Amino acid sequence: MTKKGNARQRILETAGRLFHENGYCGVGVNQIIEEADTAKATFYQHFPSKEDLCVTWLVGMHEASELSRAAILKSPEDPAMKIDNYFTNLEHFLEESQFRGCPFTNTSSITDACCESIRKQIEGHKISIRNFFRDLSMQFIATERRAQEVGDEFFLLYSGATMEAQNLKAIWPVHAARRAAKERCDRESKN
Repeated sequence: MTKKGNARQRILETAGRLFHENGYCGVGVNQIIEEADTAKATFYQHFPSKEDLCVTWLVGMHEASELSRAAILKSPEDPAMKIDNYFTNLEHFLEESQFRGCPFTNTSSITDACCESIRKQIEGHKISIRNFFRDLSMQFIATERRAQEVGDEFFLLYSGATMEAQNLKAIWPVHAARRAAKERCDRESKN
């Protein structure tokens, strides 16, 4: 690899790819340095530790996800269609990533209590997705309490479908969750 572009960005992109492919614990700093074609001193100039690098990677992914979800919420599209499209996007993501699953969940499952800053990022991201589904439910359910309950159901359908599609290397869990979400939207819109 020829050195080009910003070393910090190369390190982040390389680490993100490696973390997603091999998991946080399956990647060492030396591998990141080698594959990012950078010097060890340069790595530590930008990231004091592998944990700091992981947090920066998670923050970047979270911010991109937040922008996407905010655009969905602002869209004039029918809320039920927004939910359906969100599950469709999950299907595409899982297939394109060869069922690697959610990077946040994958990272969570292999970090320990010593990685508090990573765990906080993961928790914040998951809460954000839960709130997204709650906010989306408020677009078609009149009472806040009911919208929160239904939003939580969508969040669990989404999370469960993501995990089981990854575990089984199959897309049918996403299809089943998508159908269940559609049925829930239909029932709620009739009330």
